[in-house]
Amino acid sequence: MSQTSSRSNYQMQLWALILGIALMAIKFIAWWFTNSNAVLSDALESIINVVAGAFALYSLVIAAQPRDHNHPYGHGKIEFVSAGFEGALIFLAGISIIGKAIYNLNVPQPIGALDLGVILTVVTGGFNYLMGIYLERRGRKVESTIMVASGKHLQSDAWSSLGLIIGLGLVWATGWYVLDSVIAIMFALLIIYTGYGLVRSAMAGIMDETDTALVAEIVEQLQTHRSSHWIDIHNLRVIKYGANLHIDCHMTLPWYFTTREAHQEVDAFSRLANDNRENPVELFVHVDPCTPVSCPLCMKEDCAYRKYAFEKRVEWKMENVVVNERHGV
Repeated sequence: MSQTSSRSNYQMQLWALILGIALMAIKFIAWWFTNSNAVLSDALESIINVVAGAFALYSLVIAAQPRDHNHPYGHGKIEFVSAGFEGALIFLAGISIIGKAIYNLNVPQPIGALDLGVILTVVTGGFNYLMGIYLERRGRKVESTIMVASGKHLQSDAWSSLGLIIGLGLVWATGWYVLDSVIAIMFALLIIYTGYGLVRSAMAGIMDETDTALVAEIVEQLQTHRSSHWIDIHNLRVIKYGANLHIDCHMTLPWYFTTREAHQEVDAFSRLANDNRENPVELFVHVDPCTPVSCPLCMKEDCAYRKYAFEKRVEWKMENVVVNERHGV
């Protein structure tokens, strides 16, 4: 990732943290006036927003550091750790909210100033949603797991605020204050689900789980712009290191190509893989020489060493490119 992009991501996350602190203060003010469990649940989640935002900011600094002797693939994996940390905090916040709501079902507390609580919740929810949308879009553009996770979390918080507004309206209209604790429990379950999703996504990244959508996109790009010299590509693997991608694969080229010619084809492959990507893609390509069994699927028309006639063009798809086996007709 370029220094300019890293600096922009850092500044964006810093503004999100500052906004999160301000919104947290507003939510606790709303709880102070209303004494509502539902409002308190929203305020407690804001603590998570601030803590997670601070850790995300730190993680962006670490992830932007260049690779070194101890980290030959860079520091991008910290993004998955940050997303998992945020998810775990969200999960714990949901559990604590449920505990307090159950307590207040048995020990009810008076609620007041609902009109002020609704107004402050509308303001904080709107800001959270707008910031969440921007962070997620920016994160997807620069392929930053941290920013996508933060954006989704803020949007989830905004939807919770919308539900909170509806719930407080019902409490005000009906006078059934028990609804306050019931609404808090419903929000807590939504918060727990959001936290689980972030932890699950983070574990997938740490364990190098295949991102099928990403691999399919890369394979489609190779298929669309493939060279006639590239007889076969197989054993393709894509690993994410934060915002950076690393691709391993085997490429079958004509056996009579010189080292220089083979290197030119690998360079062309690299340029194609990096095309239209915000961050550089690193490739390790193992070159295999063709054999007579490659002839029926080889599309190279000017081959003076062909043993068998061309029979069929093999369409590259994720299902056959990731397999560690040369293609055949």
